[in-house]
Amino acid sequence: MATDAPHNFLDRMAEQLGGLIQPPGWAVHEAQRRVVLLLNHVLMQEPEAQARLERHKGRVLEAHWRHFHMRLVATPAGLLDLAEPGIAPDLTLTVTEPSPLGLAQAALRGEKPPVRIAGDVQFAAEINWLVDHVRWDLEEDLARVLGDGPAYTLAQAGRGMVDALRRFVGSGGKPPAQPPGSPR
Repeated sequence: MATDAPHNFLDRMAEQLGGLIQPPGWAVHEAQRRVVLLLNHVLMQEPEAQARLERHKGRVLEAHWRHFHMRLVATPAGLLDLAEPGIAPDLTLTVTEPSPLGLAQAALRGEKPPVRIAGDVQFAAEINWLVDHVRWDLEEDLARVLGDGPAYTLAQAGRGMVDALRRFVGSGGKPPAQPPGSPR
């Protein structure tokens, strides 16, 4: 009897649900607004990133993955905002990996997902620079709220979990080998 791998089943189920369940427009807009706020929070911690985006003010980036899409415009302040509907994008980025599991595995390996790029090459190069060089310092943000000690402890626990997931993904989902003579 042929069985299907669990991740294939989950991918098919996500695809079917994505076509059936569409959130209301206002919920999508609010979720996109929250993404913009997070992106701008991270960008504001990197003056070089803001300077690079400032040079592209008014340019529109459209990002796609499966049935999700988002259009962002670079502002004169070097930040991002939701683009007005109907404005043609200067750059379109389409993530070509259809599987959520595949994206998660690539992220855990520290890889970028496969992306099809269409449009302004210079703008694409700046977006690539941002992806490569801008990182969210979550520990610093936690320290502002919780204090240095608890933030450090939470960050260490998070890094430990990510490292364990990376080892698990790197091993192909097999548990680590037990050293000889170790209890099971």
